[in-house]
Amino acid sequence: MADHPSAFVTGYPIRHSRSPLIHGYWLRQFGLDGSYRAVEVAPDAFEGFIRALQDNGFVGGNVTIPHKEMAFSLCGERDSAADEIGAVNTLWFENGILHGGNTDAYGFLANLDALSPGWSERRSALVLGAGGASRAVVFALKQRGFTDIRIVNRTVARAQELADRFGIAGGAHGWDALPELLKGASLIVNTTSLGMSGKDELVIDLTGADSNALVTDIVYVPLETPLLRAARSRGLQTADGLGMLLHQAVPGFEHWFGKRPDVTAELRNLILADMAAEKVK
Repeated sequence: MADHPSAFVTGYPIRHSRSPLIHGYWLRQFGLDGSYRAVEVAPDAFEGFIRALQDNGFVGGNVTIPHKEMAFSLCGERDSAADEIGAVNTLWFENGILHGGNTDAYGFLANLDALSPGWSERRSALVLGAGGASRAVVFALKQRGFTDIRIVNRTVARAQELADRFGIAGGAHGWDALPELLKGASLIVNTTSLGMSGKDELVIDLTGADSNALVTDIVYVPLETPLLRAARSRGLQTADGLGMLLHQAVPGFEHWFGKRPDVTAELRNLILADMAAEKVK
């Protein structure tokens, strides 16, 4: 490993990424002489950027929207999660070969493990959305033994594509089926960007939801999304999405810097303070 290992996060745009804050915190915590920075790369320049990583002194990095699928195609080796999900968000070198992994499913599971121990004893899930994030969530749920996964999406064909990809029972449905699907769903997951600051709200009538249901949202800005607020007002258990961001960063840091960090309350508070400062601007 390099004396001063350097890692990155790249996307387009990338200026709002909190990854440098997360990894910077861990570098300080371990007293490591390394660096992690955001690098904005346009789609047409991405392949060139990846091919020059070692020449530019990088030991690896994170990849976010819109580069995850292209990163997948540029890796010499991939982990099983990346192969199943079809996207790469973490890059590192082994024996000179560029490896790609996907830590989103790991982050999703670790967040729920931390916030709601025993959550995966549930066996039926309702997944809202059928985009890239939903692939990671469905993969994660299958890993934990969920057998009944119902996917709801505006375009049913995309939901069907996702159901077919993972061979899941529960099927693909349009939004109009939601009231019926809520019954008996013990886990409800929003994987869409609805409810995110600046986006339309996700308005769902949770009246028919199982009283023991756990509701989680991968959106974390705002921390309590309209969906989570509605769930809490009905007395349902909720889990916010910030922990997924924090936990998905752990494996990459270990690859690049050789230490496995912990997700602590102090780190969470650091990110929450940054979110609050951003809101004030």
